[in-house]
Parts: sequence; C-alpha cells; structure tokens
Amino acid sequence: MKSDSLIVIGENFNSTRKIKATSPRVVDEEGKAGIVYTDLDGNKQFLDCSDIMPDDPAERHSFQIPHIAQALRNKDMNYISWAIKNQEVHGANIIDLCVDEMSVYPEERHEWIKWTVQTAQTVTDKIVAVDSSDSTTIYAGLEAHDGSKGRPAINSFNLEDGRQELVPMAKEHNALLFANASGNSGMPQNAEERIANLVTCMDMMDKDGIEVEDRFLDPLVFPIGAGPDFGKHYLDAVRELRKMYPDVHIFGGHSNVSFGLPNRKLINEVFVSLSIVAGCDSMMIDPVMNGVEGLTSFKFAADALFGLDEYSMKYLKFIRSGEKAKRVAKQ
Repeated sequence: MKSDSLIVIGENFNSTRKIKATSPRVVDEEGKAGIVYTDLDGNKQFLDCSDIMPDDPAERHSFQIPHIAQALRNKDMNYISWAIKNQEVHGANIIDLCVDEMSVYPEERHEWIKWTVQTAQTVTDKIVAVDSSDSTTIYAGLEAHDGSKGRPAINSFNLEDGRQELVPMAKEHNALLFANASGNSGMPQNAEERIANLVTCMDMMDKDGIEVEDRFLDPLVFPIGAGPDFGKHYLDAVRELRKMYPDVHIFGGHSNVSFGLPNRKLINEVFVSLSIVAGCDSMMIDPVMNGVEGLTSFKFAADALFGLDEYSMKYLKFIRSGEKAKRVAKQ
C-alpha cells in the first residue's frame, strides 16, 4: 500500500468499546434504555440496550455500555453501518475490526468475525483489518473476506508463540501485515528491545516475500501514566526504525499514551504530532475525535520542513488538491 498522505487506521469498531451509562447520549425512550445517535443522513437513531442496562440507579451510575458488542448482538445494521461509515467520512483509510470480546469460545468468535467482515464489506470499500489476539480468528476472518472488493489487512503479527503463522497467511491472502514489537518473552522494556523485535519481524517478512510497502510496524505505545519514559521509548524507536526502513509504514495505537490521565485529547494531539515528526506515516486512532485533516496537513508541512519532500512538491500538490476541492464544492 503506497501513500504520500497520512494513513489512518480507524480503531473504533472494537467489541471492547464502551460508553458510560451516565453519558447524555444514553436515554430512556418508550420504556427502553439505549444510546441516541444521529446517522450520516441527519436522522435520529436509537441503539436498544435495555437487556444489559442495570435497573438499579446506583449500578447504572458506574455501568459502561459495550456499544459495539451490543450492536453486533442485536444485528443492528443502522448502528453498525454508522460506526463504520462515520470513521470513513472522517478520514479513515483502513477500518479495524475486532470481535474478541464477543465470546470466550474460539468457534463462536470465528462466526462473529466472519459475519462482521462480510457485513463491513457491504458498508465500506475501505480496507478492513482483521484484528484478534487469536490467530485462528484472524484466519476465519480472512477466509470470509471477499478479495474482489479489495485487500484485507492483518492486525497483528509478532514474536509471541503462534503468531508467526500470520506471515505466510498474509502472503496467501494478499493482505497488508501489521507487526508489533511484542517479544517471545513479553513486552519490550525500552526502545532497543522494540527495535530488535521489529527487526526480527522484518527478517521473517523478507523470507515470505511480503512487499515492504505492505508492512506496518508498530513499536507499541504504552500509557505514560504507568511509566514516565514510555512515550520517549516509543518515539526513539520510531526515529531509529525510520532510518533503517525508509519505505516501511510505521504506526501505533496512539490513544493508549494518555490512558488514565485527564484531558486525554490534549496528550493525544501532542503525541501524534511528535510521532509524525519522529517518522510515523500511519496512525491507529479514533478519526472522529482526532482531526484527520489537520494531522494530514501537519504531515505534509513537516515533511517539507525536514527536507523529506524535494522542492515541497508533495506539499504543493496537497494544498492545490484542497483548493480545487473547495472550488468544486462551491459550484
């Protein structure tokens, strides 16, 4: 996958996603409790959550609604379509799909990921990434994917036992392959371990003939609230990996950095900007909450300023394309 622009991986379609039951979006309508939202046509819609909402007000105060999982269980196509398309219209190039929380049983997870992949492909023509901690679930998702509608992506391969089989699987299914820096004995403790683990991953992908432009390296973002050097470790690894592999994609789950801290949006915005400067050309973020247009503009400007864009040609092309789009919109 080649791109001069920022590649945005939408992270929102994950069965772990939750909304506080005290959110103003959560209401009681006609004896039913659920989530109110406005679809892309401007119509008010309602996701019924009555069957999981606590009756006790005290319990409801601390309850969080797993809204993606609820929409999947209800087979609520309005909410599912909105959750996917809303990311696309806000700039996502790849839609990540994870259903791991739907069941502890592998066979049931397989059925969920098959249905979700097939459903997503009726909603969007963007690349869908099959995301799971279980390799067999990823394989089930790839088998359900319709290659005539585009390429899939795999999230993700690493050095943990059983994950290496995803490399030939990616080759077999013509998939983009995400690789993260987790090692065979645990999480990396510093930048050096991140780099070493991803170098090993790169060697494995070399052997299986995965095209460099189809590789996405994730040095792993950990919350800075849990370790003061975690942000620095990630950024140092990105800088070094970009020197080593100028043509590979580098990304991360950038919103992880602010977990547990107040005003997460501020931390996320600064961290994403620093990541782009360090060498990230891809982001796994919430595209609805993070201004993708602004981040893309920042990347083109930063590349020009750092001498990565000869004579600022890509920057000029980007600016002119935006101006043209505005002129067309006014007609």
